[in-house]
Amino acid sequence: MKTTPFTRYHRENGARMVEFAGYEMPVEFTGINDEHMAVRQRAGVFDVSHMGEIWVKGPRAEEFLSYVSTNDVRRLFDGKVQYSCLPNGRGGIVDDILIYRVDAETYLLVVNAANVEKDWRHLTEWGSRFGLEAGRELYNASDEIAQLAIQGPDAMRIVQLLCPETVERMPYYTFKKTEVAGIPNAILSATGYTGAGGCEIYVANRDADRLWSALWEAGSSCGLQNIGLGARDTLRLEMGYCLYGNDIDETTSPIEADLGWITRFDTDRDFIDRPLLERQKKEGPSRSLVGFELTERGIPRHGYPLTDPTGREIGSVTSGTMSPVLKKGIGMGYVEVPYAAEGVEIAVMIRSKAIPARIVKRPFIGGGSVR
Repeated sequence: MKTTPFTRYHRENGARMVEFAGYEMPVEFTGINDEHMAVRQRAGVFDVSHMGEIWVKGPRAEEFLSYVSTNDVRRLFDGKVQYSCLPNGRGGIVDDILIYRVDAETYLLVVNAANVEKDWRHLTEWGSRFGLEAGRELYNASDEIAQLAIQGPDAMRIVQLLCPETVERMPYYTFKKTEVAGIPNAILSATGYTGAGGCEIYVANRDADRLWSALWEAGSSCGLQNIGLGARDTLRLEMGYCLYGNDIDETTSPIEADLGWITRFDTDRDFIDRPLLERQKKEGPSRSLVGFELTERGIPRHGYPLTDPTGREIGSVTSGTMSPVLKKGIGMGYVEVPYAAEGVEIAVMIRSKAIPARIVKRPFIGGGSVR
């Protein structure tokens, strides 16, 4: 089992450790609800060094990424981040990713931990058709980079203390290569998976200890807390963010998954699965990913059946939890399209009992968009 550069700190801080995506990772420190509310109200730090990082470089980098991803990478400018996905050639999703444009010939892809090897195979196979060579124009740096996510309303105030230049009011989905905690050329990205504000910081493994020490020196007096994978999941679910392997996978299309907004058909750009996905968007999918909330007490879990009020099965839960903010059961799942409209009454089968629920807009809390 792999470890991250921060694993020893998690153990020292009493984390409950579990295996996740081949890594030993902290699932909780003081309890999921406590950690969840710390991020919503103050600030928390997540070790996300298990995520994958793949560099794409060269004069054909943009052309290549434009073809293998659903969003239009040509809309990026230096210092901008884009959420996208990799279609698999069969209408499904290889992975959902972030694309960072450093310059016109340099891009960084951040991919899900469990998909690093699969994504690497996919990208190198297609890259060879564009003259991109593995180890040169394509480079898998996943084992060389440490990453921390600092999230919450106080996160950027804490991070600003580590930076000589102004970073506190960076626009959402932008990044800088800058000095952080005395570390030159760190990547500081105004992104995250919680909807609570904050950033993600990428440094070389050799600089991980320095970043960790400086962050806690700056943040301990501001209520900064360690946060595990458990709260990361409840936080992202309250925002309606998809989790690969639950809400999206090789069998789900971005159109079904309500990711049409990152599947762009507004130019003549060709990309993998464009004809199939464009036809699906025009004709409409047979099922759709929705958010729902329970109207009686209960906790929806992955795989639970979803039914109409008569008991006929119309879909299944992909993600579910008891929302620490709303104090009610919330979830996401695929349902037949006639049942996908806001306000439609459905039910979740929990231990053979139908618990009433209704379709609601995402995010479940606050305002703004799903991503």
